Amino acid sequence: MFNIKTMNAIAEKGLDELKAEKCAVSPEMSAPDALLIRSAKLHDAVFNKELLCIGRAGIGVDNIPIERCTAEGIAVFNTPGANADSVKELLLCALTMASRDIVGAVEWVESLAPEGDKIPALVEKGKNAFAGPEVSGKRLGVIGLGAIGSRVANAALKLDMEVSGYDPYLSVDSAWNLSSKVEHVTDLNVLFRTCDYLTMHIHSTPETFHYLNAETFAKMKPGMRILNFARGELVDGPALLEALEQKRIYGAGLDVFEQEPPQDARWYALDNLVMGSHCSSSTSGAVATMGHMAVSNLLRDLGLK
Repeated sequence: MFNIKTMNAIAEKGLDELKAEKCAVSPEMSAPDALLIRSAKLHDAVFNKELLCIGRAGIGVDNIPIERCTAEGIAVFNTPGANADSVKELLLCALTMASRDIVGAVEWVESLAPEGDKIPALVEKGKNAFAGPEVSGKRLGVIGLGAIGSRVANAALKLDMEVSGYDPYLSVDSAWNLSSKVEHVTDLNVLFRTCDYLTMHIHSTPETFHYLNAETFAKMKPGMRILNFARGELVDGPALLEALEQKRIYGAGLDVFEQEPPQDARWYALDNLVMGSHCSSSTSGAVATMGHMAVSNLLRDLGLK
């Protein structure tokens, strides 16, 4: 029997698979054979000598000390693609919400409740305050064309957007899944100059830290709107905050932040920012799939499958 320590909530479907294999599962294990995590940060963790593997229910592994695990003989697994549709769907929602002040419109209409029979006239008079551009005919730049990025690019085409993609490490499998209508760009500056919207789907590494910053913001087309549903560290937070305040970046839809949640009250005063709660993977389908994939990986490594 193997001891499995859960450090975050894992879908019941995955936990049931472990129990079916007679594994002991608990968040209180002192000497586990395997760890199951989602967002738990392990860089400062001390691993017990019995630990054989770590399974992450998620795409990236930047919260796991890969080099140390390799040196200690600990296998690490993630679940690439398991939440791709979930992230794509919420990003498309943010794409529209970063264009038109939908949140502001809803809050304004709700504030009219005491006005009674005056509401129809007030709505008709004030609705233009929440107007914005259509996404149809605009250009979306996608940085990173893996499981999520390729889905976002293909979906944007169906919204009648023009799409440019940048990915110097594009795999053959990802290329097969990408529409031929996506323009392949080899120079990031082309995206900055020509796109109306920009989204990133890349991992957080020392090389991608502050991938978007004051210098890159200065190169961007006036009216640019930025979407980040990948990792907060990809964007220089203070630089983006200043660019949004000055409308050099016209709007943003963010589900992740460099500091989560942002402590600076200026973020919450912006009327051109849609803020999420790092919930792009939080659908019942994505959570179940990630849990199942993570558990399947662990069971294979433990020789139980």
